[in-house]
Amino acid sequence: MTAYMIAFAKINDRQKFIEEYGQPTADVIRKFGGEYLVRTPKVETLEGIIGDGQSAVISKWPDAEAIRRFWTSPEYEKLKAARQPLADCNIFIVEPPA
Repeated sequence: MTAYMIAFAKINDRQKFIEEYGQPTADVIRKFGGEYLVRTPKVETLEGIIGDGQSAVISKWPDAEAIRRFWTSPEYEKLKAARQPLADCNIFIVEPPA
C-alpha cells in the first residue's frame, strides 16, 4: 500500500544543504522507489509548532517498507550524516488507511 514520507526541516545553510544533501539524496530516493511530490521552503503553520518558517518535502513510496529500506540503506546513512549538521528535521512515515 502506498506510503508517504513527510519531512519538515529548519535549514541552517540552504546552499550547502542542497549541494551536499538534497541533490544526491534525490538519486537514492528514486533508487528505492520514492518520488517527490512536493519540495518547498514555503510552509505556513495554521496550528501547532512544526512547520512555520521551515522547508517541507513530501515523497510517495510503494509502501512503508520501501521507506524503511531507504532510511537504513548504506547510501542514505552517509547522506543522513551529512544532513544532520545542516538542518534540524522532523521526518514521518504516513500510511493511508486500508
